[in-house]
Amino acid sequence: MPELRRDPVVGRWVVFTDDLAGRLERTGGDAPPVSPCPFCEGRESRTPREILAFRAHGTAADGPGWRVRVVPNKYPVLRVEGHLDHASHGMFDRMNGVGAHEVIVETPRHVASPASLEIPEIEEGLWAARERIVDLRRDGRLVHASLFRSVGAAAGARVAHAHSQLLVAPVVPSGIEREIAGAGAYHGFRGRCVWCDVVREECREGARVVAETDHFVAFAPYASRSPFESWVVPRLHASRFEETDRARIRDLASVFKHLLARLEAALDRPPYNTFLHTAPFPLGESPHFHWHFEVTPRLGPPSGFEWGSGFEVNPVRPEVAAAALRDARV
Repeated sequence: MPELRRDPVVGRWVVFTDDLAGRLERTGGDAPPVSPCPFCEGRESRTPREILAFRAHGTAADGPGWRVRVVPNKYPVLRVEGHLDHASHGMFDRMNGVGAHEVIVETPRHVASPASLEIPEIEEGLWAARERIVDLRRDGRLVHASLFRSVGAAAGARVAHAHSQLLVAPVVPSGIEREIAGAGAYHGFRGRCVWCDVVREECREGARVVAETDHFVAFAPYASRSPFESWVVPRLHASRFEETDRARIRDLASVFKHLLARLEAALDRPPYNTFLHTAPFPLGESPHFHWHFEVTPRLGPPSGFEWGSGFEVNPVRPEVAAAALRDARV
């Protein structure tokens, strides 16, 4: 059973799981090939049994005929079985590593790059994630959903087939807690959502905007932490990704297609991560938290100064990055 332990100084929760110890390695470049690919159509027996699938009428579960398939992660960080058993260990806090860890395979085709997916494939992958979050938030043990993608070994990918992962945990990640606190302070002072203000300012100025649609804006944030970092933010205020309707999910898929294609063209297929920032389940719809995605290329390891101080050092200004992405030939 995985275990969660809380850092008593900063309140950060850390997951300990012995199941992954044998998978430690140093990686770089593309994800190492796994042969045969377990996510391709016809190899459904190489994964755990599907939880959800969008498939052709009349086709059987755990067989060919699917368009999107959701399965439990074969090497889960958290496990859905068991009780939290939150307890103290002297001055320390711990609990069992209970949660859900699932893989969303977005196409039966062997496509490594998510930018090579068709917009309907991206849309159905996002909709599957939405459906799974709606289902898992009914579990009273769980409080927050993280939807993320790793592309390239340097970003953590181990299978070179377009997929994302969903991790639903009994605690809120410290980064999300900091965003909630900061956004709450801004709202308390100005009476407005900070992300709504950021979207208005970015659209007014335009220099850092990469793509715009009716419902979303993709831009390089003003204080980007790393080169070519990008955010995708809804124009309409909303706290919970899982409340997004189908039309906006379709529009979001179009923005992702546009942004990721330019990112891969401008930087020659870099490793990168995408991560959903959405409200914890207990927070509900909030006037100050605004869900969004963040896209972070992994263009080099942090320096010792960055590791030790917590400062980020970015050699590429966001205005330069946004211009390069807008001008990329795709």
